Amino acid sequence: MNDSYSPVHELNLLKEFEDRLGPVFYSEGFELGEYGGDAGLHTWSEDPAFLSGFVPFAKANGSGSDYALWRCDDRAELATLPIVFVGDEGDLLVIARDLRELFQLLAIDGEPFPEGFPDPDDVEEHSQGHAEFLVWLDETFGLGPAEDPEALRDARKELDDRFQAWVRRFTGPADV
Repeated sequence: MNDSYSPVHELNLLKEFEDRLGPVFYSEGFELGEYGGDAGLHTWSEDPAFLSGFVPFAKANGSGSDYALWRCDDRAELATLPIVFVGDEGDLLVIARDLRELFQLLAIDGEPFPEGFPDPDDVEEHSQGHAEFLVWLDETFGLGPAEDPEALRDARKELDDRFQAWVRRFTGPADV
């Protein structure tokens, strides 16, 4: 296993899959980036406490949005941290409760938007590596695509409310 990519086992497994698959998309717009790289979060706040609350790890779409882990507490198991969507149009919100839930959402194979992911039935064409990703997700975690993204949105609402309150401590009420 390539532990040099990140300290997160699940992301290392995904990196190995991505490296094996080659230069093709397996979920629309998604690709791993530099772990801990820049996601433009400094445009919201330069406060070190704010910036250290995030660990960017992937591109979310082709227009400049990113995904980051939100360090909401000091838990050791980083894969269980909430996943934040850092939108290229000013969105900053919790998109998944943890990495495995994000993987299930990625399996829908549609680009995220501020409200979440499209309904699986609305995706007409899949990425070139999508079928391989579904096999990998099942074999690695026993998971398949999220069947009801709206239910997942509802399940993460309380967590996103907590996140929005945390963000306002650094940005003020009108910025998020």
